[in-house]
Order: sequence, then C-alpha cells, then structure tokens
Amino acid sequence: MASYVIVSIVSGILFGVMDGVLNANPVAQRLYQVFQPIAKKSLNFVAGFTIDLVYGFVIAGVFLLLYQALPGSIGLLKGIVFALLVWFFRVVMQAASQWLMYTVPMKTLLYSLAAGLGEMLILGIIYGLFLKPSM
Repeated sequence: MASYVIVSIVSGILFGVMDGVLNANPVAQRLYQVFQPIAKKSLNFVAGFTIDLVYGFVIAGVFLLLYQALPGSIGLLKGIVFALLVWFFRVVMQAASQWLMYTVPMKTLLYSLAAGLGEMLILGIIYGLFLKPSM
C-alpha cells in the first residue's frame, strides 16, 4: 500500500511537470497556436496540480487492477504495455477526434501523439518497475 501511495504521488507530480514541459515549450507553443482563440488566458495551478495527483492515483490503481491481465513476465514489460494502452485511449483517440472535427494542423496532432507517447511510457515504466499487486 505504501508503494502505491508513493508511486501515485510521484506519478501525479510527474504528470504535472511533464504537461508543463511538453505544453509550454517554444515548439509546443507555436504548434498549439491553433487553440489560442479558445485557450484560457491563465491557468488555475491548484486545480491543475490536484487533477494531476488524482490522475496519478487513478492510473496507478488501474495498472494494479490490470496487472495480471497485462502481457509480459516482468513488471517493466507490463508497464510498457499498459502505457501503450493508456496512450491509445487517452491520446490517440483525442488526436483522431480532433482530426475529424477541427481544422488542426497535422504537425500539431503528431506532436501531441509523440508527446503523449513519451509521457505515458515514462509513467508506465515507473509503474512497471515499482508497482506489483499484493498477493
């Protein structure tokens, strides 16, 4: 239980840090200009931090629930497979929806896909290395 809490907090903090780095860098800012007309002018740091911490707990919990069903004989491989699943349901489906519904440049969609994949792989590796269900 202690490892779940620690990994969840660490992954929640990493979620926030990686989101900041991946969304606020100059390349991302240029690519995300398409969203400028609807983007908020300021962010609520406390709400964002809280949401990222909740994500950390939820995603770590889902990893533990799915652990036995994930392919692979070692935690690291299970974490990578889990990361790819989460990436598909969280990032790929969002990018596909944006491509269908909005006029978003392909470069922006590809950046979102790549950034989301990197983020999910880092978290999946952490989950795979440090989380195992208690038997």
